[in-house]
Amino acid sequence: MSKTLRIGTGSAWWGDRVEPAGLNAERGELDYLCFETMAEATVSAAQVRARRDPDFPGYDTHLDARMRAVLPACMRKGTRIISNQGWINPRGAAERVVQLLQEAGIRGVKVAAVEGSLITERVLALTDTILENGQSTATLALDLISAEVYLGAEPIVEALRAGARIVLTGRVADPSIFMAPMMYEFGWDPLDHVRVGAGNGIGHLLECGAQITGGYFADPGFKDVPNPWDLAFPIAEVEANGDVVITKVAGSGGAVTVQTVKEQMLYEVHDPANYITPDVVVDFTQAQVEQIGPDRVRVRGLTGKPRTPTLKVSMGCTEGFIGEDMFFYAGPGALRRAQLAKRILEERFKLVKLDAQDLRIDFLGLNAIHGDATPHDAPEPYELAVRVAARTRTREEAAKVGREVDAMAVSGVGHTGKRVPHQDRTREVIGVWSSLVPREHVPTTVVYFES
Repeated sequence: MSKTLRIGTGSAWWGDRVEPAGLNAERGELDYLCFETMAEATVSAAQVRARRDPDFPGYDTHLDARMRAVLPACMRKGTRIISNQGWINPRGAAERVVQLLQEAGIRGVKVAAVEGSLITERVLALTDTILENGQSTATLALDLISAEVYLGAEPIVEALRAGARIVLTGRVADPSIFMAPMMYEFGWDPLDHVRVGAGNGIGHLLECGAQITGGYFADPGFKDVPNPWDLAFPIAEVEANGDVVITKVAGSGGAVTVQTVKEQMLYEVHDPANYITPDVVVDFTQAQVEQIGPDRVRVRGLTGKPRTPTLKVSMGCTEGFIGEDMFFYAGPGALRRAQLAKRILEERFKLVKLDAQDLRIDFLGLNAIHGDATPHDAPEPYELAVRVAARTRTREEAAKVGREVDAMAVSGVGHTGKRVPHQDRTREVIGVWSSLVPREHVPTTVVYFES
């Protein structure tokens, strides 16, 4: 295929804005619109909700809003959609998209669901070592609630070859969602690590959405971005050899520059020479980045190395509860009063025998981010918030945090207000651990539907 392939971003995580996706669908002149909606804890949180709420469908809670925003334009313009909004129920997500198509009067559209990423029942038999601490994965048996393998692009390509215009998946590695159209349209061999490496490198540039159009770049007076309230999502113009131009819809907010592209290229990349994905090991070290016009940046020289024999699996485990609350001080002496309040709470938690594995009392506006690294001579703030948080084994212990903070209103150091007391101040903690599984032990299935 000799034509330039236009691939646009539709989202960069579950809570992303919907409007830029609609803009890309309507004005991006796209061949493909790709949605990335997962963070590491997304699927585990979905499993927790499914355990509590039998009516939870298991797919992205914003699926309806996103699809309604883009389906009419995409189907009218011939733009295919790829999305990992299936979470723990890709089949349910695909069926829901079919319903939305039918509601819009759009018939004859083939929708695919890619299944196989969820291996909760088998994971302990397929893995041995927790990557983070070197312990046996068997130690997670009692607390395990979910396990999801990071799949690659190949099952998506299979769905595209079968004529699917919309593909819904569960856990697929972020770059792979965007690379699958390149592999399909250009006929790339899955083992061609040079081209697939370039494709996954491009996928990495697109996966975080507005980060590459100025979202993380802005630093007023130092790194200014036009109209940051109207950031567009990026569009990639991809050539068959893996060269790409990153751009955005003309007239939209934000900016695409050599600097924004370089920042995203290195974002969450531990080793730029060895960025591991399910499809390939990407090598960014030979990349050439060039501004070729307003909001147009060409990237060449992305390449890769052969893929690994294993796939990463994320295992979600219950790890107790967090109790959290917050109250505020303002005016002269705010810090002194906050410090006394901290001492009072520490002593009262001893009196009520709070059984906590971790307790933090931070001063937002002074040391909550940098902790012990905060300079000792930091200027005293005029106002600050006292955040109190404890990690416990039970919800009952976590609830002690809110009760003691409530008591500070009349039995502590006078303050200027607190969080609304009726908010839920306890929440379950889901820890995420990693391991590796042989890729040959993770089969995938593609299921098809039609509107």
